[in-house]
Amino acid sequence: MAFFVLSGMQQLKIGIIGDFNFTYNTHHATNLALDHAGRFLEIELSYYWIKINEVLSMKANQLSSFDGFWLAPGPFINAFYLNGVVDQLMQQSVPVFITGEGFKAMLEVLIQRNNLNAGGEKLVSENLVEGNHFERLFIEPSSSALIHLYETRSIEELTATRYSMYPQLIDALVSSEIDVEAMNQFEEPEIISLKQKDFFVACGFCPQISSTRELPHPLVYTFVKACYID
Repeated sequence: MAFFVLSGMQQLKIGIIGDFNFTYNTHHATNLALDHAGRFLEIELSYYWIKINEVLSMKANQLSSFDGFWLAPGPFINAFYLNGVVDQLMQQSVPVFITGEGFKAMLEVLIQRNNLNAGGEKLVSENLVEGNHFERLFIEPSSSALIHLYETRSIEELTATRYSMYPQLIDALVSSEIDVEAMNQFEEPEIISLKQKDFFVACGFCPQISSTRELPHPLVYTFVKACYID
């Protein structure tokens, strides 16, 4: 479990769930993006990396000590635990932010919870990004909140994970569980949120990659701000 502290006005404690490796761009960028957001909001920010297999064994009082959770992208030592971690996060009352592979895991948990795959079909594709690299993605914000966040920011993002899903699945989930906050250029949902939570947001791309000290990514600082006021 790695520990980092950023000095400021008010202290928050954020759990970053993932198998931390400083050599992975997305892991290093996750730390930096939180630093950027903390400085931007003038908030004292402490963040801990928690291995995904450890989350499922954490007691309620341990989980409740965090002001928010960020499920970071992989690679994961054992992705077998990913769906269980997402299910556990859905039971928490604090803000949750998911980037990367957790996007698909969230969909799979919702499919199971709502018994949407009685026939056993493959409703969500495997990762459509080939190889170990990032590809450009262009998002179209559809909710008023996302339109506002992207007013002064490019809609171009970078991703190492992209999924396709049955339209019927999205229709079923939108009717009861999720809001689609933004689509991508392939006309697939790219940012989704849970209806019943104040802040439970998942995106397939990696906003931390394009965050900078001068221009923190709006999704990251909105997540940190939600942790601050929760």
